[in-house]
Amino acid sequence: MKARISIVTLGVSDLSRSTAFYRDGLGLPLREESSEISFFDMTGMILALFPCEKLASDAGVPAAGDGFRSFTLAHNVNSPAAVDTVLCEAKAAGGEIVKSASRTSWGGYSGYFADPDGFLWEVAWAPVLTDLAAN
Repeated sequence: MKARISIVTLGVSDLSRSTAFYRDGLGLPLREESSEISFFDMTGMILALFPCEKLASDAGVPAAGDGFRSFTLAHNVNSPAAVDTVLCEAKAAGGEIVKSASRTSWGGYSGYFADPDGFLWEVAWAPVLTDLAAN
């Protein structure tokens, strides 16, 4: 297997609301949308939104359960100011700031927001990962 992730699919409770959050609120480029799924271009990979019940059914697992999902998504930016900007955009789009941006123990600057379904996104400026920075 090659070391690559091609698509991250989030099981969402309301496809229209989540699509609007990512497309209109965060400004992600929508690649394709249908009544079943939405795909966003994420520079080298795809973020997909799919109704939670259908995603669980497709995987053959129960859809029940909530709370911390034992993972986060991360968006690296090129400056501490950009961290603050993205967190403000997420809040304005209807996201919840779960951790305000602050200096980190590893020498960077980061904060977290939750999307409408509670998926956690870290927005970070990491001086050691400047090659991953996006605006």
